[in-house]
Amino acid sequence: MPERTRPPRVLVVDDEPNVRETVGALLGAHGFLVSEADGGEPALAVAAEEPLDLVLLDLAMPGLDGFVTCQRLRLLTHVPIVVLSARSDEADKVRALDAGADDYVTKPFGSAELLARLRAALRRSRMLEDATSVVKVGDLTINMIDRTVHRGKTELRLTPTEFSLLRELALNADRVLTQRHLLAAVFGPGYENATANLRLFIAQLRRKVEPDPTRPRLIVTEPGVGYRFRSN
Repeated sequence: MPERTRPPRVLVVDDEPNVRETVGALLGAHGFLVSEADGGEPALAVAAEEPLDLVLLDLAMPGLDGFVTCQRLRLLTHVPIVVLSARSDEADKVRALDAGADDYVTKPFGSAELLARLRAALRRSRMLEDATSVVKVGDLTINMIDRTVHRGKTELRLTPTEFSLLRELALNADRVLTQRHLLAAVFGPGYENATANLRLFIAQLRRKVEPDPTRPRLIVTEPGVGYRFRSN
């Protein structure tokens, strides 16, 4: 990742000049460095040459659409990709997240929400960049090496599957993970449709790590899409 002494650089990918201008002005006013691309191919060229910290990506573009662009960007870079699209259907959100996007913001958007989502995506990126052997969220400590979880000084007893699920969520903190992603990552190939199993393990995990499992604050449900582990 580029050195952190400079402001984060965001690549704004959209075929509409007014959107690039509006978003670019917003980000510039809040301390971001901004690069622009008017389509998928130019975006891939920029990503291959410039040190980026985040990509803000439209879906409906001529030539390479946002879904294909997202997949190809993932081959070039591990920086967060946040989709900014007028498409609001759950199917499009799931498809984008499965293609490698970290988050999805629907147009028209609120400036405060967009900036908050970008900050969250950057926090996740820094978490992965930094020493990820130990992840701390509030009084919860997850040790990835010895596979232990503590709340304060009390060790929480998790099954191997529960720990694997918590690990995947925590290492992708503030990112929406689809049910399909979690099933493939935790249970392996062939379990992508075992959503009932996933719901069961999420419920068990919440009972152990949430202060109030009936009102989860750490592992939140994104209806129709999947789950998000909140870092604050």
